[in-house]
Amino acid sequence: MYDSIVDTIGNTPCIRINNLAPEQVRLYVKAEAFNPAASVKDRLAISIIEEAERRGDLRPGQTVVEAT
Repeated sequence: MYDSIVDTIGNTPCIRINNLAPEQVRLYVKAEAFNPAASVKDRLAISIIEEAERRGDLRPGQTVVEAT
């Protein structure tokens, strides 16, 4: 059980892909789609927000607008 959706960001699984590389090659991918917004951007976004909060640039009640 998580206290916040933020706690679920990161720690995504690393998965071995068996059919896309020659037999002697072990290919692994990071499954970022397992993040809450199914995006690789989740890690970056939380890092930027937490840093802005730490610096005092972002305070409770303010709005964050994401451009994509």
